[in-house]
Amino acid sequence: MQEKQVLWNANFVKMCVGNFIIFFAFYLLMPLLPLYLSDEFNADKHLIGLVLSGYTMVALVTRLFSGYLVDNFPRKVVLMTCHLLFSILFLGYFITGSLLIFAIIRTMHGAPFGAVTVANSTVAIDVLHPARRAEGIGYYGLGNNIAMATAPVAAMFMYDAHVEFEYIFLTAFLVAFSGFVLVTTIKLSCASMGEASPENELRAECGKRKRAPLRLNQLFLRNGWRHGVMLAFFAISYGILMTYLAIYGKEELGITSGTGAFYLIMAAGLVLSRLVGGRTLRKGKIAQNVAVGVVLAMLGYLIFVGIKSNVGYYGAALIIGLGNGHLFPGLQTMFINLAPHSRRGTANSTFLTSWDVGIGCGVILGGFLADGYGYNVAFWGAFVANLIGVIYYFAKVKAAYERLKLR
Repeated sequence: MQEKQVLWNANFVKMCVGNFIIFFAFYLLMPLLPLYLSDEFNADKHLIGLVLSGYTMVALVTRLFSGYLVDNFPRKVVLMTCHLLFSILFLGYFITGSLLIFAIIRTMHGAPFGAVTVANSTVAIDVLHPARRAEGIGYYGLGNNIAMATAPVAAMFMYDAHVEFEYIFLTAFLVAFSGFVLVTTIKLSCASMGEASPENELRAECGKRKRAPLRLNQLFLRNGWRHGVMLAFFAISYGILMTYLAIYGKEELGITSGTGAFYLIMAAGLVLSRLVGGRTLRKGKIAQNVAVGVVLAMLGYLIFVGIKSNVGYYGAALIIGLGNGHLFPGLQTMFINLAPHSRRGTANSTFLTSWDVGIGCGVILGGFLADGYGYNVAFWGAFVANLIGVIYYFAKVKAAYERLKLR
């Protein structure tokens, strides 16, 4: 009897909701912390950037090791531990009597965030049926996008309503803790992970393999280095766009309150593309789906920088959303298909780390270009970085994937 290829099984639904919760709690504070540091500690812009950068740097380093932990220890235990720590550290913001204490707690908070994002996405992939995996990854990623579009709106609504920061921190804690409670109810087994492996390759509750030694090659998926380089170029573009989007719209186009609409339109493009692209992913057309995504996203960046008007601004949001909605599920599936089941966590870690490195480079490059040559040049830099990624995909990455994929 043929196994039923269910996409929305109970465990996968829980992991998707959990993913939304993680990023909602994260994005709820993101637009408010600069205001908090300015209001409470009279910190200037340079000091605010320095204090908040620690979170990102620690999350980046932690992600390198998170794949190893997920691959070599019971995945549910790793996920629950990281999720609980991520939740509890929101309470740390209640005891920030000085800027130094706040900086320490905020920096520490980056570690469980980096780890829980790797663990959550790996478990989500585990509980998907293999035939629906690529399609499922696309729907899973919508949680990030919906959280990114809604949490800042909720945050600014509370701030404008003069809700005290302590209550906003408490809200973030309760949201995150509800995610921890949810993941405690998932059930993992070899069967539930969609692949009964007689060699016990899967590293979850059923894993029996000898624990691999911690080495450099255990922290990064070597087969995926080309894909990581390509993803980093796309992340450079995105980092420039997201960092300087609001100020560019205000100073160059006179758009004073349109950033939220930009995010909402881009999220709509992501949802639409994943509904359409899910069919091709289900048929196994991974490389083709990525190809459509990279070309669409490139056109979106070109429209953004080439058409200096509201039409170009909001039209680019839709097209970039459509492109990224095709690109990211397919590219993450590529990483997964390049790794054996026992290194699925490392594949996810490599995917996320490559993105983080690119975002960081994009922020630095964008700042250099904007400060020295203006925002228009900075966004042309974003387009060029994206174009390099597109060329590299068709020249090297696509063929390498077909040659090296394991399934």
